[in-house]
Amino acid sequence: MTHVTHAADADRAAGPTLARLAEIAGAELVHAPRADWPVASVSLDSAAVEPGGLFAALPGTRVHGARYAFDSAAGAILTDREGLAIIAGTPDTRPVLVVDDVRRVLGEVAAEVYGWASKSMKLIGVTGTSGKTTTTYLLERGLTAAGCSVGLIGTTGTRIKGVDVPTALTTPEAPTLQALFARMAREGVTHVVMEVSSHALMLGRVGGTLFDAAGFTNLSQDHLDFHPTMEDYFEAKALFFDPASPLHAERSVICVDDEWGERMARVARNPVTVGTRGQAGVDVAATQLGADDSGAQEVELVLGDATYEFTLPLPGAFNVANAALAVALAAEVGVDPEAFISGLSEASVPGRMQRIDRGQDFVAVVDYAHKPAAVAAVLDTLRGQVSGRVGVVLGAGGDRDASKRPVMGREAAARADLVIVTDDNPRTEDPAAIRAAVLEGAREAAGAGVEIREVGHRGEAIDQLVAWALPGDAVIVVGKGHEVGQIVGTTTHHFDDREEMARALEARVHRIGGE
Repeated sequence: MTHVTHAADADRAAGPTLARLAEIAGAELVHAPRADWPVASVSLDSAAVEPGGLFAALPGTRVHGARYAFDSAAGAILTDREGLAIIAGTPDTRPVLVVDDVRRVLGEVAAEVYGWASKSMKLIGVTGTSGKTTTTYLLERGLTAAGCSVGLIGTTGTRIKGVDVPTALTTPEAPTLQALFARMAREGVTHVVMEVSSHALMLGRVGGTLFDAAGFTNLSQDHLDFHPTMEDYFEAKALFFDPASPLHAERSVICVDDEWGERMARVARNPVTVGTRGQAGVDVAATQLGADDSGAQEVELVLGDATYEFTLPLPGAFNVANAALAVALAAEVGVDPEAFISGLSEASVPGRMQRIDRGQDFVAVVDYAHKPAAVAAVLDTLRGQVSGRVGVVLGAGGDRDASKRPVMGREAAARADLVIVTDDNPRTEDPAAIRAAVLEGAREAAGAGVEIREVGHRGEAIDQLVAWALPGDAVIVVGKGHEVGQIVGTTTHHFDDREEMARALEARVHRIGGE
């Protein structure tokens, strides 16, 4: 492949110069006859980099990204010493910015290329183990009701003023994220709410992002395949709140309903604390006043000298905490709480305690819970809603934290009358081995009268769950929520728990109606 000279691309869009990017990154500039050459885009994908853009070549688990640099359309390359050595072994003569750690500088480099768009909007980030998606959806709904133009980035994708924009990761990689901010700013977004994962904090995805406020939901066992210990997991989250961290937000709002929240409040500087368990001394307190048969809750929230009462259509004590956190975060960025709260009565979150109703005489729910504490919380919520029995279908993902599998089984069997263990996303692991680990925990915790089943096919497991239910019972499928694919090996097959639950319910209602 022959690479054209800089002069041939002289009419392309202007951006920061290579010299400026080298200054920001602390990079050595190699093969750069023109340090004033402008860069208008950045990409981690060699196949997607725009002609003349900057290709960020990272070391990978199997191969270094610099091996793909020569065949890319990039005008310049950002890489480390290993990457430079690889490039030096090719005929490539394009400029190379060389740094010790590409991820450490990539966020600020991308922010410079895309004009530091996060400075022009109010940016709210939410982190924690559970509740990130729900809290960001509540923020989106409340901010919109308060007259803001809102962008949302998270597990279920990205939305700009209510319009879906596909993205692949909970927190996109830094170049994608900064380009999204620039697009949102161009389209008139005033407030951005986004989930911030521990991976994003550790891998530099939010470097160069200027957060006005950071919210913390809770911490429980998850991602111990990535973080060696819970302490390491906590320290990753703390990067968002510790004033000594370059990633910390300007303001912190922390739910102190668990011990990790209490610890995080001690890490942060002057945090706003949120509590729903009657704690003394919190800045924002919320209490459930009552709930109806659908799970909708009447909530009282005290913020400063003001008391607000509102209807929250989402069930569960954990959602009272999520709503309180959302209100407090909005208030911290200057939004009127009363105007914000007016939007919460219409909130919904795809795949989070989502009821599926096809005329059946029992409660049927789909939820994303795929961590032990989340499984426990959703089952406790269902138990409080119905007078009958509770049944659950669950599994565990392959190539992920294996230590939580028996714990998930134990939490389910301690709360449900029927536990059906099935496949989730087995990926490259043996599905039967994953099920065996979940079953081990379930059988340890199962009391008298608790039934444990193993059904490998997820659709068949849902069929059995629905067939088991009697009037007044509640059944729930957990683990996938909004997801519409099941990963077996390296192939993703279409599978949507909501569709499968609806199908099973319709078949049951039709069958009973014909009897």
